[in-house]
Amino acid sequence: MTATPPGTDPETGLEATPETTPDLWHDYGRARAATDREVPERFRWTWGQDSGPGAEVLGDLDGACVADLGAGAGRHAAYLAVRHRPARVDAVDSSPAQRATAAELYGHLGPRLRIVPGEVAAYLRTVPAAYDVLYSVFGAVDFTDPQDLLPAAATALRPGGRLVFSTLAHCVTGAPARADGAPGRVAMTTPDGVAATLPRWVLTERVWVGLLGRVGFTDVAVEVWPATADGPRRAATLLVSARRPT
Repeated sequence: MTATPPGTDPETGLEATPETTPDLWHDYGRARAATDREVPERFRWTWGQDSGPGAEVLGDLDGACVADLGAGAGRHAAYLAVRHRPARVDAVDSSPAQRATAAELYGHLGPRLRIVPGEVAAYLRTVPAAYDVLYSVFGAVDFTDPQDLLPAAATALRPGGRLVFSTLAHCVTGAPARADGAPGRVAMTTPDGVAATLPRWVLTERVWVGLLGRVGFTDVAVEVWPATADGPRRAATLLVSARRPT
Protein backbone atom coordinates (compact mmCIF):
# COMPACT_ATOMS: atom_id res chain seq x y z
CA MET A 1 0.00 0.00 0.00
CA THR A 2 1.35 3.44 -0.95
CA ALA A 3 1.66 5.96 1.87
CA THR A 4 -0.22 9.24 1.56
CA PRO A 5 2.26 12.11 1.09
CA PRO A 6 2.36 14.74 3.85
CA GLY A 7 -0.15 17.53 3.30
CA THR A 8 -2.39 15.32 1.15
CA ASP A 9 -6.03 14.59 1.92
CA PRO A 10 -6.34 10.79 2.41
CA GLU A 11 -9.86 10.70 0.92
CA THR A 12 -8.96 12.22 -2.45
CA GLY A 13 -5.20 12.24 -2.80
CA LEU A 14 -5.46 16.00 -3.37
CA GLU A 15 -3.32 18.54 -1.57
CA ALA A 16 -5.08 19.58 1.61
CA THR A 17 -5.54 23.23 2.51
CA PRO A 18 -3.74 24.19 5.76
CA GLU A 19 -6.23 25.14 8.45
CA THR A 20 -5.53 28.64 9.72
CA THR A 21 -8.97 29.54 11.12
CA PRO A 22 -11.40 27.70 13.38
CA ASP A 23 -13.86 25.37 11.67
CA LEU A 24 -17.13 27.21 12.23
CA TRP A 25 -19.10 24.34 10.65
CA HIS A 26 -17.80 21.84 13.19
CA ASP A 27 -21.22 21.03 14.64
CA TYR A 28 -23.54 21.68 11.70
CA GLY A 29 -25.73 18.69 10.83
CA ARG A 30 -24.10 16.36 13.34
CA ALA A 31 -27.38 15.32 14.98
CA ARG A 32 -28.97 14.51 11.63
CA ALA A 33 -25.98 12.48 10.50
CA ALA A 34 -26.36 10.21 13.52
CA THR A 35 -29.76 8.94 12.36
CA ASP A 36 -30.15 9.87 8.67
CA ARG A 37 -27.42 7.97 6.88
CA GLU A 38 -29.02 6.91 3.61
CA VAL A 39 -28.60 8.42 0.16
CA PRO A 40 -31.53 10.84 -0.20
CA GLU A 41 -34.51 9.87 -2.32
CA ARG A 42 -34.92 13.42 -3.62
CA PHE A 43 -32.88 16.43 -4.66
CA ARG A 44 -34.44 19.70 -3.52
CA TRP A 45 -33.31 23.26 -4.13
CA THR A 46 -35.59 25.20 -1.79
CA TRP A 47 -34.77 26.44 1.70
CA GLY A 48 -37.44 24.22 3.27
CA GLN A 49 -36.33 21.20 1.20
CA ASP A 50 -40.01 20.46 0.63
CA SER A 51 -40.96 21.94 -2.75
CA GLY A 52 -39.74 23.08 -6.10
CA PRO A 53 -37.89 21.27 -8.87
CA GLY A 54 -35.24 18.61 -8.50
CA ALA A 55 -32.03 17.57 -10.22
CA GLU A 56 -33.57 17.98 -13.67
CA VAL A 57 -32.62 21.67 -13.40
CA LEU A 58 -29.00 20.61 -13.88
CA GLY A 59 -29.71 19.16 -17.33
CA ASP A 60 -28.41 15.89 -18.74
CA LEU A 61 -25.76 14.57 -16.37
CA ASP A 62 -24.82 11.39 -18.26
CA GLY A 63 -21.04 11.29 -18.39
CA ALA A 64 -20.75 14.80 -16.92
CA CYS A 65 -18.15 16.06 -14.46
CA VAL A 66 -20.03 17.84 -11.68
CA ALA A 67 -19.02 19.73 -8.54
CA ASP A 68 -21.10 20.61 -5.49
CA LEU A 69 -19.74 23.90 -4.13
CA GLY A 70 -19.88 23.91 -0.35
CA ALA A 71 -21.21 20.36 -0.25
CA GLY A 72 -21.35 19.97 3.53
CA ALA A 73 -22.25 16.39 4.40
CA GLY A 74 -22.51 15.57 0.71
CA ARG A 75 -26.16 14.55 0.56
CA HIS A 76 -26.94 16.23 -2.75
CA ALA A 77 -23.70 14.97 -4.27
CA ALA A 78 -24.47 11.43 -3.11
CA TYR A 79 -27.92 11.63 -4.67
CA LEU A 80 -26.44 12.57 -8.05
CA ALA A 81 -23.71 9.93 -7.88
CA VAL A 82 -26.22 7.14 -7.13
CA ARG A 83 -29.39 8.15 -8.95
CA HIS A 84 -27.86 9.63 -12.12
CA ARG A 85 -24.95 8.64 -14.36
CA PRO A 86 -22.31 11.36 -14.10
CA ALA A 87 -18.70 10.55 -14.76
CA ARG A 88 -17.87 12.05 -11.36
CA VAL A 89 -19.33 14.28 -8.67
CA ASP A 90 -16.87 16.27 -6.56
CA ALA A 91 -18.18 17.36 -3.15
CA VAL A 92 -16.01 20.42 -2.41
CA ASP A 93 -15.94 21.91 1.09
CA SER A 94 -13.51 23.86 3.24
CA SER A 95 -14.72 22.43 6.58
CA PRO A 96 -12.77 19.42 7.91
CA ALA A 97 -15.75 18.46 10.06
CA GLN A 98 -18.17 18.51 7.14
CA ARG A 99 -15.77 16.53 4.94
CA ALA A 100 -15.36 13.96 7.71
CA THR A 101 -19.13 13.56 7.93
CA ALA A 102 -19.39 13.22 4.15
CA ALA A 103 -16.64 10.59 4.15
CA GLU A 104 -18.35 8.67 6.94
CA LEU A 105 -21.75 8.72 5.22
CA TYR A 106 -20.83 8.40 1.57
CA GLY A 107 -17.13 7.64 1.24
CA HIS A 108 -18.06 4.19 -0.06
CA LEU A 109 -19.49 5.80 -3.21
CA GLY A 110 -16.05 6.60 -4.60
CA PRO A 111 -14.59 6.94 -7.14
CA ARG A 112 -17.76 8.35 -8.70
CA LEU A 113 -18.13 10.60 -5.63
CA ARG A 114 -15.00 12.43 -4.47
CA ILE A 115 -14.74 14.48 -1.30
CA VAL A 116 -12.52 17.42 -2.15
CA PRO A 117 -10.83 19.64 0.46
CA GLY A 118 -10.27 23.34 0.08
CA GLU A 119 -11.72 26.82 0.01
CA VAL A 120 -14.05 26.66 -2.98
CA ALA A 121 -13.00 29.70 -5.03
CA ALA A 122 -9.30 28.91 -4.59
CA TYR A 123 -9.89 25.29 -5.61
CA LEU A 124 -11.86 26.24 -8.73
CA ARG A 125 -9.04 28.46 -9.94
CA THR A 126 -6.74 25.42 -9.99
CA VAL A 127 -8.98 23.34 -12.29
CA PRO A 128 -9.64 25.35 -15.46
CA ALA A 129 -12.31 23.92 -17.79
CA ALA A 130 -12.67 20.82 -15.59
CA TYR A 131 -16.45 20.73 -15.08
CA ASP A 132 -19.63 20.52 -17.11
CA VAL A 133 -21.86 21.54 -14.19
CA LEU A 134 -21.26 23.44 -10.95
CA TYR A 135 -24.01 23.80 -8.37
CA SER A 136 -24.59 25.09 -4.86
CA VAL A 137 -27.58 24.48 -2.58
CA PHE A 138 -27.27 27.26 0.01
CA GLY A 139 -23.58 26.43 0.00
CA ALA A 140 -20.43 28.25 -1.05
CA VAL A 141 -22.32 30.74 -3.21
CA ASP A 142 -23.96 32.04 -0.03
CA PHE A 143 -20.77 32.26 2.02
CA THR A 144 -18.12 33.39 -0.47
CA ASP A 145 -17.69 36.84 -1.93
CA PRO A 146 -19.36 36.51 -5.35
CA GLN A 147 -16.74 38.78 -6.90
CA ASP A 148 -14.25 36.05 -6.00
CA LEU A 149 -16.37 32.93 -6.50
CA LEU A 150 -18.18 33.70 -9.76
CA PRO A 151 -15.03 34.38 -11.83
CA ALA A 152 -13.50 31.21 -10.38
CA ALA A 153 -16.61 29.25 -11.35
CA ALA A 154 -16.43 30.60 -14.89
CA THR A 155 -12.79 29.49 -15.08
CA ALA A 156 -13.58 25.96 -13.87
CA LEU A 157 -16.46 25.40 -16.30
CA ARG A 158 -15.98 24.05 -19.79
CA PRO A 159 -17.41 26.13 -22.64
CA GLY A 160 -21.18 25.71 -22.52
CA GLY A 161 -21.03 24.50 -18.92
CA ARG A 162 -23.69 25.51 -16.41
CA LEU A 163 -23.70 27.07 -12.95
CA VAL A 164 -26.88 26.53 -10.92
CA PHE A 165 -27.44 27.65 -7.35
CA SER A 166 -30.16 28.21 -4.81
CA THR A 167 -29.82 31.05 -2.35
CA LEU A 168 -32.02 33.02 0.02
CA ALA A 169 -34.45 35.46 -1.59
CA HIS A 170 -34.45 37.40 1.69
CA CYS A 171 -32.91 36.99 5.13
CA VAL A 172 -34.40 34.34 7.41
CA THR A 173 -35.08 37.16 9.87
CA GLY A 174 -37.43 38.67 7.30
CA ALA A 175 -35.07 41.49 6.37
CA PRO A 176 -34.90 42.15 2.63
CA ALA A 177 -32.08 41.03 0.37
CA ARG A 178 -29.26 43.51 -0.13
CA ALA A 179 -29.25 45.67 -3.25
CA ASP A 180 -25.71 46.98 -2.64
CA GLY A 181 -23.90 43.64 -2.92
CA ALA A 182 -22.69 43.72 0.69
CA PRO A 183 -22.89 40.66 2.96
CA GLY A 184 -24.72 40.28 6.23
CA ARG A 185 -23.32 38.34 9.19
CA VAL A 186 -24.38 34.96 10.56
CA ALA A 187 -23.74 34.05 14.19
CA MET A 188 -21.57 30.94 14.68
CA THR A 189 -19.35 29.47 17.39
CA THR A 190 -15.85 28.04 17.21
CA PRO A 191 -15.15 24.45 18.34
CA ASP A 192 -14.05 26.00 21.65
CA GLY A 193 -17.41 27.72 22.09
CA VAL A 194 -16.23 31.24 21.26
CA ALA A 195 -18.79 33.46 19.51
CA ALA A 196 -17.95 34.24 15.89
CA THR A 197 -19.66 35.34 12.69
CA LEU A 198 -19.55 34.44 9.01
CA PRO A 199 -20.42 36.70 6.08
CA ARG A 200 -23.48 35.63 4.10
CA TRP A 201 -24.46 37.18 0.80
CA VAL A 202 -28.25 37.55 0.54
CA LEU A 203 -28.65 39.62 -2.60
CA THR A 204 -31.49 40.76 -4.81
CA GLU A 205 -32.24 39.07 -8.10
CA ARG A 206 -31.01 42.14 -9.96
CA VAL A 207 -27.65 42.06 -8.19
CA TRP A 208 -27.09 38.37 -8.94
CA VAL A 209 -27.95 38.86 -12.61
CA GLY A 210 -25.54 41.80 -12.83
CA LEU A 211 -22.70 39.94 -11.11
CA LEU A 212 -23.07 36.91 -13.38
CA GLY A 213 -23.18 39.02 -16.52
CA ARG A 214 -20.12 40.96 -15.45
CA VAL A 215 -17.94 37.85 -15.47
CA GLY A 216 -19.27 36.62 -18.81
CA PHE A 217 -22.11 34.25 -17.95
CA THR A 218 -25.02 34.17 -20.38
CA ASP A 219 -28.55 32.72 -20.42
CA VAL A 220 -29.02 33.88 -16.82
CA ALA A 221 -32.40 32.83 -15.43
CA VAL A 222 -33.87 33.33 -11.97
CA GLU A 223 -36.91 31.64 -10.45
CA VAL A 224 -38.46 32.57 -7.11
CA TRP A 225 -39.86 29.74 -5.00
CA PRO A 226 -41.92 30.93 -2.03
CA ALA A 227 -41.68 29.40 1.41
CA THR A 228 -44.27 26.66 1.89
CA ALA A 229 -44.31 26.40 5.67
CA ASP A 230 -44.82 28.83 8.52
CA GLY A 231 -42.22 29.40 11.18
CA PRO A 232 -39.71 31.92 12.49
CA ARG A 233 -37.03 30.99 9.92
CA ARG A 234 -39.12 30.50 6.82
CA ALA A 235 -37.67 31.97 3.64
CA ALA A 236 -38.27 32.10 -0.08
CA THR A 237 -35.63 30.78 -2.46
CA LEU A 238 -33.94 32.21 -5.53
CA LEU A 239 -33.00 29.48 -8.00
CA VAL A 240 -30.42 30.89 -10.40
CA SER A 241 -28.90 29.31 -13.49
CA ALA A 242 -26.35 30.59 -15.99
CA ARG A 243 -24.11 29.30 -18.75
CA ARG A 244 -20.48 29.83 -19.70
CA PRO A 245 -20.42 30.86 -23.37
CA THR A 246 -19.22 28.28 -25.87
